[in-house]
Amino acid sequence: MSRTLRLLATISRPEFLPANSASLVIGIAWGINPPSDLIWGLAVPAILVFAIVTLVAAFGAQVNTISDYELDLRDSRKKKLVEAMGSLDQSTVGKVMVVELLLSLAFMLILLSVRWKPALLFLWVGGVFLAYAYSAPPLRLKSRSWLAVIAMLAVLSILPVSFVYHTFASVLDSYFLIFLLGQALTVYGVIVPAEIRDYFGDKAMRIKTMTVRLGLVRDSSLGIILLILGGILCGTGIFLRLFYAPYPTLAAFLLFLAAAYYYALRKYWKLYLFSNEYESREGSDRRPSEQSIVEFSAQNPRWITLVTQTIVIMCLVVLVAQFLP
Repeated sequence: MSRTLRLLATISRPEFLPANSASLVIGIAWGINPPSDLIWGLAVPAILVFAIVTLVAAFGAQVNTISDYELDLRDSRKKKLVEAMGSLDQSTVGKVMVVELLLSLAFMLILLSVRWKPALLFLWVGGVFLAYAYSAPPLRLKSRSWLAVIAMLAVLSILPVSFVYHTFASVLDSYFLIFLLGQALTVYGVIVPAEIRDYFGDKAMRIKTMTVRLGLVRDSSLGIILLILGGILCGTGIFLRLFYAPYPTLAAFLLFLAAAYYYALRKYWKLYLFSNEYESREGSDRRPSEQSIVEFSAQNPRWITLVTQTIVIMCLVVLVAQFLP
């Protein structure tokens, strides 16, 4: 039993839990309006929305693991994931996925009894649909170029953050919309190096990802553009919220956000130069550049952590600003 649970945990991609926590913090920071009842106004809804988002994310991760199993067999970096999937009975995984959906629906109904907001149900349905359709046939959105980008923006940012935000917010804040658009662009922007890392394997397998369609140079350029636009919009939304708060000097913390984006952009520029070098060569001469691209882009988790966690910290500043006298 314990071995089965460990294997199930592996294919559920627990490394995504920090992202779920980030969505919770961001949504609460922008959505909550003090004073609020700490139990029924904050604690209970927060626990419910975190459980719902985590269960749907686990469901989506398992669908992805099952759908990409044959492809992942050729990827040495996913050895543990493949071994875990291969050691599990398909029927067991299927039953667990059904239980996850039923539990998330049960929590959804409890949340609606606490906060009657029908839009939350529509957001939940959208999240479940995209969690499945992103990886699984017949739609398999991840292999459909621009549809893959839109689906990823929705799944990783817009839907979970909006779900949490709408749970707590009484009105729709225009500053939040500016921030959310920037955060969504940033989320996809920081994923671009991971897709560049997978470019060579995807191209060999004839998987038409956005990176394969665009090519390395244009895709690395896209990553830079997304990160710049995302940083500007994120910073603008946070600045406007803090500037019109009782303590506008808190907006000075945005310097830390700017520093995080600047650091990441320097890395992206280097990746762009590697991509240019690769495209300018031919045949076996490309091998050293290919290795440099794969090895350098493999450092991307550090850049993701730096940028995304700095955004979370800035949202905590937004949250604190609301409770200051």
